[in-house]
Amino acid sequence: MKFIELAKKRCSIRGYKSDPVPEERLNEVLQAGNLAPTAKNFQPFHFIVVRDPAKLDELAVSYPAPFFRQAPVAIVICTEAAKGWTRDRFDGKNYCDVDAAIAVDHMTLAAADLGLGTCWIGAFDPARVIDAMGLPEGVEPIALLPLGYPSEAGREKTRKSLEKLVRYDCW
Repeated sequence: MKFIELAKKRCSIRGYKSDPVPEERLNEVLQAGNLAPTAKNFQPFHFIVVRDPAKLDELAVSYPAPFFRQAPVAIVICTEAAKGWTRDRFDGKNYCDVDAAIAVDHMTLAAADLGLGTCWIGAFDPARVIDAMGLPEGVEPIALLPLGYPSEAGREKTRKSLEKLVRYDCW
């Protein structure tokens, strides 16, 4: 499949079958995240794979949408700002969140290529995720990624036209 077709195919899934995700497919999704480019190749992120039903229930308290708990797997993407590259020479911007976002994007695209569904979730209660996952000091949850076989087609994408987004040579 051409990349642009894969990018068009990927969408947020809010309904999952209870079928388990085979280990090989889960590993392909995780490997895609691992292959994502990061600033200075520091890879300041961690992926916590949650499959235990009790742990999924505990995690779902942080994001109580019913579809989240339907997925047989959830991946918690975390960063360690202290291990991220910073643009110290100019403004001190830490790139760990950018690095994690690229990894999540790689995982969502890999999942779509494998016939799996995901939904990038950022609207969760971080304190509850920290508690449920037992995250140590300095490790921050950035995204939750339910993963499973879709029980729905997903919503049709609507996007702004390129004319509204792209500028050439200056603002």
